[in-house]
Formats: sequence, structure tokens, C-alpha cells
Amino acid sequence: MFSRAFRVRSNTAIKGSDRRKLRADVAAAFPNLSAEQLAEFIPNKEELNVIKIYCHKGEAVTVYMNNKNPVLFEIEKALYPTVYTLWVYPDLLPAFSTWPPVLQKLAGGADLMLPGVVVPPSGFPQVERGTLCAVTLLGNRAPVAVGVATMSTAEMLAAGMKGKGFAVLHTYMDHLWEYGDKSNPPTLAPLVTDSVDKENSCAILMGKEELDENRAAETAEDASTEGLQEPEDSRTPQEQMDALFNQCFFHALKCKVKKSDLPLLTSTFLRSHMFSCCPAGQQLDIKKSSYKKFSKFLQYMQHQKILQVKELNKGVESIVEVDWKHPEYVELSYKSEDREQVYHAPEIIPLYGVSTKMIPLFQESGHKKGSSLSSSEVRNIIINYVKANELVDETNKNLVKVNAILCDCLLDKSEQDEISHLKWDDLLSRCLERLQPLHQVTFFGQEPIVRKGNIEPIDINIAQRSSNKKVTIIKNLELYGLDPQCVANILQQKVQASATITPISGTKDRVQVQIQGNQIHHLAKMLLEEYQLPRKYIRGLEKAPKLGRKK
Repeated sequence: MFSRAFRVRSNTAIKGSDRRKLRADVAAAFPNLSAEQLAEFIPNKEELNVIKIYCHKGEAVTVYMNNKNPVLFEIEKALYPTVYTLWVYPDLLPAFSTWPPVLQKLAGGADLMLPGVVVPPSGFPQVERGTLCAVTLLGNRAPVAVGVATMSTAEMLAAGMKGKGFAVLHTYMDHLWEYGDKSNPPTLAPLVTDSVDKENSCAILMGKEELDENRAAETAEDASTEGLQEPEDSRTPQEQMDALFNQCFFHALKCKVKKSDLPLLTSTFLRSHMFSCCPAGQQLDIKKSSYKKFSKFLQYMQHQKILQVKELNKGVESIVEVDWKHPEYVELSYKSEDREQVYHAPEIIPLYGVSTKMIPLFQESGHKKGSSLSSSEVRNIIINYVKANELVDETNKNLVKVNAILCDCLLDKSEQDEISHLKWDDLLSRCLERLQPLHQVTFFGQEPIVRKGNIEPIDINIAQRSSNKKVTIIKNLELYGLDPQCVANILQQKVQASATITPISGTKDRVQVQIQGNQIHHLAKMLLEEYQLPRKYIRGLEKAPKLGRKK
């Protein structure tokens, strides 16, 4: 639609009741948006403009602008997000992936054909004909196009992934995108590892002759390994699909859903949680199960008293309660404990290294430059040194006489002619201050590691970006054995906001996590409760947003 230039008819600011109406319309069009996201999407004070345009075919389109970027466009009273919006809220729409070379054709005005759609291991989102969808490129969840499905998921599969799949309305690099700041898509990690349908990939990226050669090679390889294949499943396809739904259901409850997530839309539970728990190479398809409808499957689980589903909004069902003590759920938890790697907070012990200046004080105890000692070891060495050299004051045992070695090691030049005695506490604290700070980190199942300096805390900061939008930046996760990409992916799922990994300037192999909005409440719960990290190793939790009083 926007592949060719459009003509701007008018440009006016949105104020007062019009802004409130727009927010209500957005909430109705995209019910997955939280109240916080909605307030960020349609802010109260920032400048919002509405532009009336005519496209090249004469279509009248309303475009809503936030901080000079188009965030929504409206056609015949239907609202559609732009790619700028989807980069901030990548899970706003069900998404289908395609190959990077296809993007150029989409930006030129082409629709997305089904042979160009990548089949992921977790299966396609379940959509109906006419559903608004996002299009992403393989390996990146940041959407690059917005389109309407021309058939349902079941119809796509039944058609053998042939024909037109999506009528594309707007893309990255079209003229609507050019009307904004022309920024590029962020890099957002996929929720699950991409695995592609070989035939589809070859059909797009190879010629027919090369494809035939590859097929022949694959056939020969399959024939050579035929004797190594596992025996076939004796269950019927329907029984296998029922078992797969059951497996993904419990796995999603255990690994993806927390009590605080409830109530949870049943559609979100299926699309965002169950699909991502599907094993590689398999695909959930409710039509192939004995239930035929996902609502029937949830009714069965409700009958088993595992969960409770209610219609909180007309026509929209939500999971409102889960029995976390149900025998089937508990049994799965026990079975999963051995398979899943559980994060264990490292054991961190402050140490002290013997510096050049302090060698005379420690050489009597057999320690050399660079020897690492705990605070209790330092204390015992100092006490033994004082007693061995008879330095305890005879008239006041709380004082220690300063001899030549103590004078050189612990006193500043200005103090050497004035101080003849030190209190025990002062003696010990001066000693610790003049030793080289070290720390020992022991990760679960590994040998201890000694590092120089004091360990840096996990550093959390809130930064201001364009149009007063806030982002949360997290540094130093690697020091505590945490994978920044894994933390970014988990946060992304929890708060439904885009998260990116960027290098930290001036460091080698160090990165930071950046996520939209002030997410310190979620971070605190993850780091303190789930990962069991001591609060003293986390800096910045006081910057959490103030929670308003419930009315």
C-alpha cells in the first residue's frame, strides 16, 4: 500500500478527548497491551499528531504520529501498527517468518506467498482468515511487515503451503517508514531456535537443478542410515497429537507461567507459551487432536481440576487459576529437575593479596607477594605477629605498640613521628586497607576462581531515550554466571517488551541488556527470588517505579 509515494492532505495535533478516544480504540484493537504499555504507546503529555494522506491508488489513510514516527495507520476504521510500533512491542501480533531476500520484494509492493514462509519447529500461530499478522525475517523477531492473513493456519497447511498467504499493507523501507526517522529494525533473539523446512528454503534460495541434486543426496543419506532409525511410534497420529498437546501444556505451565501472570488469555497461553515448548521438528495442530478445538482441550484440563477458565470479557476466555499442587504438575516438576539446568548463585568470598609494601609484615608467617588470604586469616596472622613480637602494651592490652615494621607498613609519613600505639581495631582495619583487594568466585560444580579487585555488582540503570521513553540497562551479568542473552529473552517474555544486547564500550567481550520501560520490579523478582542472588550484589533496585495506590 505504501510502496509508492503518498500525498499528505492535512497534519493536526491530537488533544484532550480525541487522545482518550484513540487510547480506548488502541486498547480494543490490541487487548494484549498492558495498562503501562498503553500509557507509553498513547502518552498523555507527549506530542501526538494525526495525518490524513492519499495513497497512490487513491485510498484515504489516517496516520498517527508519536515523536515524528508513524505509530499507527487507520483504514476504514481499522487500526494497524507500523513497524516502528512493532519494534517496541514485537509480540503485539502473531508473527510468521520469511527469508531475508524476500523483504525487498515485499517493500516493492508484493504480497507474501506461502512458499516463502518458514515453517518453525514450534509450529505456526493459530490464526483465522483476515487476522492481522506481523512478518519477521529468519533469526530476528523484529517485524519488518504488517499484513492480513488470506487463509487460516489450517487452510495454509491443507494447501501444502502454496498460494498467497498474506496481503501486505506496510513494510520496513516503504514510504510510510521513510516518513519516520528511518531507523533500522533492532536485533531481537527468537523465542525458540529457528529450524526451517528444507524444501521451502531450497525452493527460494536454489535453482531447480541444484534442488534436485540435494534431494538425491538426502535420499541416499536417508537410505544409508535407514538401519539406524528408531522404531516407529505404534500410536495413531491423533493419539500422538493428544500426547504432544498434553506435554506442551504442562511444560508451559512449569517453565513459562507464574502465579503473577494470571489471569492469562487462553490465546496468549497457546501462542506465546505452548508453541515455544513444542519439541524441534514437531508442530502443534489442534485439528489433528481428538479435541479439535483448543477450548475443548482446556475444558478437559478444567474437568481434571488442573486449571480454571473464565470469560472475563465477552468472547475472550482467560485462565484465572492453576492448581500448582496437582499430582500431574508435581510429577512433571520432579521429572524435569534432572533434565533442566537450574541456575545456582555463585559463592563469593572477599580475599586480600599481599602487596609489596606489606611483605615485611607477612613474611614471618611464610606468605609472599601475591598470596591470597581471607579476612579471618589476615586477622590471625596479625594477632600472632603482635604476640610473637611482644607488642601488646603492658598497661593497656587494648593497645599495640608500633614497631619499625608496623610503622613502615601501616602508618603514613605524617603519622610516623606521632603515633606509637594503635588500637586493635585500627591496626586490623589499616592492614586490610593496605592489602590488595581480591575475590574468589565458585560456580556450581566448578573449581574456585580468584579475581583481582572487588566484584562489581550487577548494575541496573534507567536511561531516557527519544520522546521521553525509558529503557532499563543491565550490566555485569556475566560476572555472576548469567547469560545476558538468556536474561534478555526471559525478560522479553515476562514483560512483552523488546530487549536487545549491545557491547559495552571500552571492554572486551562484555555486553549489556537493554529493555524497553522501567522493568526494575521484574528484575528484582528474577534476581532476588528466582536466582537467589544476595541484594548486596545488585545496584540500582531503588530506581524502581513508584507503585500507585489502588483505587
